[in-house]
Amino acid sequence: MLDGRRIVLVEDDETMGGSIAQRLEIEGASVLWLKRMQRALGAIRTPQQPIDAVICDIVLPDGSGEELFTTLCRTATPPPFLFITGHGGIDQAVRLLKSGAADYITKPFDMGVFLERLALLVSPGEALDFPPILGVSAAARRVETLIARAAQSAAPVLIRGGPGLGKDLIARRIHDLSDRRAAPFIGVNLARDGDAETALFGPSGALDRVGDGTIFINAVDRLPLQHQLTETLGRGTPARIITACGHDLEAGVEAGTVSAELLYRIAGMEIPVPPLGTRPDDAVWLLEQLFAKLAPARAGHLTGISPLCLEAARDHDWPGGGREVRARLVRALTLASGDVVQPADLFPERQTKATGIKPLAEARDAAERAQIIAALDQSGGHVKQAAALLRIARTTLWEKMQKYGLS
Repeated sequence: MLDGRRIVLVEDDETMGGSIAQRLEIEGASVLWLKRMQRALGAIRTPQQPIDAVICDIVLPDGSGEELFTTLCRTATPPPFLFITGHGGIDQAVRLLKSGAADYITKPFDMGVFLERLALLVSPGEALDFPPILGVSAAARRVETLIARAAQSAAPVLIRGGPGLGKDLIARRIHDLSDRRAAPFIGVNLARDGDAETALFGPSGALDRVGDGTIFINAVDRLPLQHQLTETLGRGTPARIITACGHDLEAGVEAGTVSAELLYRIAGMEIPVPPLGTRPDDAVWLLEQLFAKLAPARAGHLTGISPLCLEAARDHDWPGGGREVRARLVRALTLASGDVVQPADLFPERQTKATGIKPLAEARDAAERAQIIAALDQSGGHVKQAAALLRIARTTLWEKMQKYGLS
C-alpha cells in the first residue's frame, strides 16, 4: 500500500508513535519519526529526500501541529498533511483543512481506516482524477486559450496561481499539445525536492535527461541558485522551460529574494490562473467531475450530489483549490449515509457552528475578501492591475491575499 513512500511522523506519544511507525514500515514506507515541532520544521522544510506525506499530532511539546503547518506554508507548499486530533481539536483540524491541509483523523481510530486515508494522500493516481481542462467558466476558457497559444510557441512560460489550481496539469497540457509531445516531460518541485541544484543541474538531473523535451519547475521562486537557470536560459537550451509560482513574483524581486533577470527570462509568456473561489461554476463542475470518477469505486450506493450541496459548494471560498475539492469529496463519500452527498457531508464543520449574526469583524473580512476576488477576476489574476482597481498598493493587496487564502 505504501511501498517506497517517505513519511514524516510528528508525534511525541511513545506508544502511539511507535505503533504508527511500526505499521507504516510493515506497509513498506520509510518513516522519519520526530517528536518536537522545531525538529520537524527543519526536516520538512529542507528534506534530504522528497517527502510524500506528513502525519502530525495537533498537540506537541514545543508548539502545535497548526503552528508547524502554517509556518511551512509561509515559504512553500508543504507535503500533504494528515492531522491526528482528539475530539476536542476537531474545529482546529477543520480550520487547517480550509488552509490547505489534506485530511484529519480523530483518536481513537482504526488502523485500517488510517492507512486507507493515508494511501489516498500519496496515491500517484490523484492527478489522473482531475479532468484535463480547468472548467467551464469564461475565466477557465481564457486560460485554455493561453495554453493553446503557449503550445504553439517555444518561449518560456510562467504559470501564476495559488495552491491546488492545477499548475502542473497546465504545464503537462502545454507539453502534450506541442510538437515536443514525444520527448520527455520532467517535473521538478522546488518546494518538495531537498536538493534543487542536483535535481536540475546535477548529473542525471532534469537538464541532463530532458533533451528537447519540457522541464516544469514548480515553486521557481524557491530556487536557491537562480543565476544558473538565468545563464541556462540566456545561452539557450534545446529544452522548453515552464515555471510556476504564486501570483506575485514582483514582490520577491522588490524584497531581493528573486532575481529580476530571472523573472525577465522565465516570463516569455504568462498564464495567470484565477483562484477557484472566484470561479463558482468551475468549482461545482469539478466537484461533479470528481464524483463521477471517485464515487463508483469508493461508495457505490451514492447516486449523486444534492442541489443543496452544489449550492453550498458554489458559495464556498475553496482556498485549497482543486486539491481541497478532492479532499472534501473523498471524506464526504465516507460520511454520506443517504443516496446523495449532502452539505453536511462536504462541509462537516458547519454543523458545529452556532447560527446567528456574524461578528462585525468577520463580516468586514468577508466583504473585503469578496472585493479582492472581484478585482482579481476582472484583472485576469494580475495582482498589479487588481491593486490599481482596489486603489491600494500591490504589497498591501498581496498581504491581504495571503490573509484570505487567495495567494
